[in-house]
Amino acid sequence: MSQAYVIECGELAAGIVIREQRGFLFHAAADAYRRLNGQMFRTPQEAQRAAEKLRLGKGSPVKRI
Repeated sequence: MSQAYVIECGELAAGIVIREQRGFLFHAAADAYRRLNGQMFRTPQEAQRAAEKLRLGKGSPVKRI
């Protein structure tokens, strides 16, 4: 059974993360979050923080595991 979570930034759906063997894989739903597309995160919360950083323009949000 897969686990998927919607990642939202403000009122925008930034993408979804889907549980894989090594973590949660990000799939961008909005062009503004394309930099996160295909990135793996340890938790959905980590993906949420990365999306928020990207939205706020605070450095590189990508953290590989």
